[in-house]
Amino acid sequence: MTKIKLLILVAVLCYCQNLYAQQIFSGQIYNHQGEPLPGANILVGNGAGASADAFGNFKLKLPAGTFTVSVSYIGYKSQQKEIEITDKELNLDFYLQQGNIELADVVITSEEVKNLSSISAYDIKLRPTESSQDVLRLVPGLFIAQHAGGGKAEQIFLRGFDIDHGTDINLTVDGMPVNMVSHAHGQGYSDLHFVIPETIERVNFNKGPYYADQGNFTTAGYAAFSTRDRLDSSMIKLEGGQYGTLRSVGLIDLYNKQKNGNRENLYLASELYLTDGYFESPQNFSRINIMGKYTGYFDNKRLLSISASRFTSKWDASGQIPVRAVESGQIGRFGAIDDTEGGETSRTNLNIRYNLDLGNDANLEHQVFFSSYDFMLVSNFTFFLNDPVNGDQITQSENRNIYGYAGTYTKEGFLGNRNLTSKAGAGFRYDDVNDIRLSHTLNRREVLDDLAKGDIDETNVYAYVSETLDITPVFSINGSLRYDHFIFNYVDALASTYERQGESEGVFSPKFSATYKLTPKIGLFAKAGIGFHSNDTRVVVAQSGKDVLPKAYGFDFGGIYKPVPNLSINAAIWQLNLDQEFVYVGDEGIVEPSGETRRRGLDLSFRYQLLQWLYLDADLNFTDPEAVNEPEEANHIPLAPTFTSIGGVSFNMKNGINGSLRYRYMDDRPANEDNSIKAEGYFLLDATLNYTRPRYEVGFSIVNVLDSEWKEAQFDTESRLFNETAPVSEIHFTPGSPLFAKASLSFFF
Repeated sequence: MTKIKLLILVAVLCYCQNLYAQQIFSGQIYNHQGEPLPGANILVGNGAGASADAFGNFKLKLPAGTFTVSVSYIGYKSQQKEIEITDKELNLDFYLQQGNIELADVVITSEEVKNLSSISAYDIKLRPTESSQDVLRLVPGLFIAQHAGGGKAEQIFLRGFDIDHGTDINLTVDGMPVNMVSHAHGQGYSDLHFVIPETIERVNFNKGPYYADQGNFTTAGYAAFSTRDRLDSSMIKLEGGQYGTLRSVGLIDLYNKQKNGNRENLYLASELYLTDGYFESPQNFSRINIMGKYTGYFDNKRLLSISASRFTSKWDASGQIPVRAVESGQIGRFGAIDDTEGGETSRTNLNIRYNLDLGNDANLEHQVFFSSYDFMLVSNFTFFLNDPVNGDQITQSENRNIYGYAGTYTKEGFLGNRNLTSKAGAGFRYDDVNDIRLSHTLNRREVLDDLAKGDIDETNVYAYVSETLDITPVFSINGSLRYDHFIFNYVDALASTYERQGESEGVFSPKFSATYKLTPKIGLFAKAGIGFHSNDTRVVVAQSGKDVLPKAYGFDFGGIYKPVPNLSINAAIWQLNLDQEFVYVGDEGIVEPSGETRRRGLDLSFRYQLLQWLYLDADLNFTDPEAVNEPEEANHIPLAPTFTSIGGVSFNMKNGINGSLRYRYMDDRPANEDNSIKAEGYFLLDATLNYTRPRYEVGFSIVNVLDSEWKEAQFDTESRLFNETAPVSEIHFTPGSPLFAKASLSFFF
């Protein structure tokens, strides 16, 4: 027994000596032009790994010895180097060359594999897009549906949610929030049309409520858009297609200066989009975008980014139509009951970010943003149900200013000899919404009566802390806590006397995750956490504080498996419970809270690089959504997807030919609580083909290659047509796009 104790003591002493002998290995990761690559991965042969910070910095502690180091970043050629750790600190920089996406470069570390939660500009280029909203389709399992003429924010589906226009997904652009709280048309309304697709550098996404820096609406998940800091070259692009479609894009490099390690860039981007659409009544759609962005890196320690943009659009719409009107021959598939629907909207943004390297592996980032937003939408969901003479047309409108600040402190350090990343953040968002209004109108011009009108002030103040510790080189844990406090104020302009109605509430959101590299081919993760989405201010004050901030309780368990270097398989089983759902009642223009829900599901993703220039991918998402505390025969969640899949083949050949063939599939799903009415599923194919040369690019794309007849947006709605004596409840839908072809020509200079 004494000998055994002695052996154990010697082993412990050796282990402690090994820890004590560890030295720091640090450096920076750049691209070939000397620009930092934030998020680039570095993997050491013993399993230790790290990601580069905003300035490309990384730091690890390693024991003495010789190791192979791999550095990778999606869209760049990976590098491998042999390093030797001695009794001195080792500092080494890496410069990566741009190249094709190589799945062999995606490495499994104890950190969650960020590469597969990121959509690059390369992916965006190879898939047909009409707007930045279309880029959301690249998020595995996410579907969108347009049902109001192309100018309205799309309806979103993810993880068994009919998210409406953003109630359960948090969307940001360069850290600036997209979701509109207490919006005239729906809680969390998210219109991404102010973003020009060609300016998008990357989209980071993740699912579930597990991320401390993601706050309101992060229940099903989040998607964070990042625009380019600089242009590789200026570009003029012209697109033309069927149905009177014309689009022009300009990206002009105005200023590009590099001197003594400093770099400054300024570019201007613009977009004009016109189309009549495929409906019998022309949409007369027009959208204009203008954006400018300045980025300056100074002394590898300061980063300043200033962006400003202006967006405006107008359109006419045919709206949703009842199945019975089409089947009877009263209207065609692309016809309308009320073709005076439509709208107009605009948004002006100013966004300033300043990132400072404080030294000692600490960063401090400040962000200030402002948005001025106007919105007007004309709809008619029920036709002549409530007003058999004038019809049920409604107009929703608002004028809004958003002010916000976000501050983030990040510190890379060690707990003993273990890597420790500490992050803390705080900020606020203030929405000043004036003349938020719902009116009963006629022919988009005459106001028959106001159904709701008032002013909203809503403030969200928040703070969070997050700690990530590498227990071993292959096992990492994260614990975080977020606090949000909301102040809701509403003044009802239709009330007989002036009264400011107010409520306030706070919510704590704890979160935990762990990652484990089981083998070089298998990485596992587990996540658990609480998130929330805020309720509409008008609902909050009407309920006197009940269900102000409904919580979401979730867990995910899964992993990534790479049986061979060019094949990656992601899998996750998950569950998400919500204290409360929301139902948007279109004919009344209000948001109604409903009951508790539970969703369970399985997500599967496959990525296979068949050849250096040929990629295959598929995402399959199974969900079992149900209303809790409801009888089994009436516990369905209307329009909640149960099975979706996207995927396809993409290619990028050395001779400049590149493109993709993509599919989208959504299964039939319940349209009401007892599943007596179903929303029909669909299968679509989209294709794009480009020929790219250094000075120009010719492109051709087709949406709905098979020219399938499909219903894009579907609702079980009670309505009455002009000649009907009684209302009818059935599917009302917006027809999906028929085969739509367009060609493009781009010049680079």
